[in-house]
Formats: sequence, structure tokens, C-alpha cells
Amino acid sequence: MSTIRLKIHRKKRHIVTELVSLSLAVVLYGIPFIFILLNSLKTRREAGLMKLSLPSPIQFQNYAEVFTQNDYIVVRSFFNSIVITALSIVILIIVCSLAGFILQRRKNKPTNIVNALFLAGLMLPPTILPTIWVMDFIGVYRSLFGMILVEVALNIPFTVMLYRAYVGTVPLEIEEAAVIDGCPRNNLFWRIVFPLLKPVSSTVIVLNAVTIFNDFVNPLYFLPGAKNSTVQLTLYMFMGRYGSSWHLLFADVVLITLPPLALFIFFNKKIVDGMTAGAIKG
Repeated sequence: MSTIRLKIHRKKRHIVTELVSLSLAVVLYGIPFIFILLNSLKTRREAGLMKLSLPSPIQFQNYAEVFTQNDYIVVRSFFNSIVITALSIVILIIVCSLAGFILQRRKNKPTNIVNALFLAGLMLPPTILPTIWVMDFIGVYRSLFGMILVEVALNIPFTVMLYRAYVGTVPLEIEEAAVIDGCPRNNLFWRIVFPLLKPVSSTVIVLNAVTIFNDFVNPLYFLPGAKNSTVQLTLYMFMGRYGSSWHLLFADVVLITLPPLALFIFFNKKIVDGMTAGAIKG
């Protein structure tokens, strides 16, 4: 009986813990999102009151107005952000998966030095003026390609560490068996190892996509100009010195939030698998 009571007590405590965690999540994330969503459907005057109340009447045209502002600059900004994010993710997956594989499988002094450099990249902050000087010198300043290079460089250390940790969970015997069966060493990684990295690749896609898509500071410094605007920089359009269009600002925030949110929901389980598998061994 005591064992049964103990299990019931643990189950109740587990349920209480989940309810408390869910309540905190709703308070910290749910309420602010609901506040933004409701105010995005109000008139300019109602949204300026900053109240958590239902709109009367509902102003769906706010979203259409956001898209048509400044000669459809929001549409152009979405295109720029998607291009930067997608190409950065592709480069990160190709480069960092190879680097993580080499760093995990080869144990020698050169790889230890390279590994230390990647770890240093996690700790050292980026410098703005030297980066602008280098980008201007090679002719990629104020270009989408230059912005992609910046995003890739900033996210390489963390992504390499993720791949390196996950490769440690892949049994070496699989690669040895593939070589014995006649798989060329040049194709070993792409044919045998890389397909096994799908969980951590999903983690890399979501984490880096959210980071790059929501990046505000780096495009502000390294991609100036109205034609090069990204979605985060469009928030400036609705803020003025003498007045702000809060209803349009909130509508813009909702539009910016939806793509990363949908991506996170779609890859949610795979994100957890990729993170935990790399943390257990490696």
C-alpha cells in the first residue's frame, strides 16, 4: 500500500509541476502574444491606448495596409530575409556537418587547435567596424551575399559543436562496415553518415533559422539601405518622432512572428531529439 501511495503522490506532484509550468508559459509568452494580436486588429487610436481588450470593430485591413506601406517594402523585406535565412542554413549544414564529422573522428593536434578556435568563437563577441572594413574591401558590403557570409560566420561555432556532439553518437562500426562493403571513402560521409544526421540537422535548421530571420542588429549595420531592408527593420517604418502607428506596428510584429513559429511547431519533436542525442554522448 505504501508503494501505491508513493506512486500516486509522485503522479500528483508531476501533474502539479506541469500545470505550474504551463501557467508560467501562458503568462510569459501567451499573454504578450494575445496582447499584440488583439491590438493589431484595432484602430490607431484604440491600439495607442495599450489595453488588453477586444477590438471593436475588427480591423483586418491593418494587415493589408502593412503590406502596401512604402511601395510594398514589407514584401521586399520578407523576400530578403527568406533568401538570407535559406542560403545561410544551406551553407551552415554543408560546412558545419563536415567540420563536426572531422573534429569528432580525428583526434590529433591540428583538430584540437581547430576545435579550440570554434570554442573561442562561442565566447568572443563580433566586432562591427573591422567587419565592415573587411566586407567593403572584398566588395560585399551592403549586399545580400555579404549579409549571408556574416550570418554564417556568426553561427558556425555553435552549429559545429552541435554536429560534433551528434556525430559522437553514430557508431564507428557503421562507417567501417560501409568501407568493407566497397563504399569509397570520398563518398562515405554523404552516403552513410549524413543521412543519419537528420535529427540534428532539423535542430540546426530551426535554431539558426529563427536566429537569422529575427536578426535585427546585424542587418542594421551590415545591410543598410531601404532596398536591402529585412523584416525586422520594417518595424522602424511605424515609429515616428511625433507619432506612431501602433496598430500597424503590432500587425507587422504578428506577420514577422508567424514564419518562425510555424517552423518551430513543425520541427518541435525533431529539435528535442537532436539536442538530447548530442548531449548524451560525444
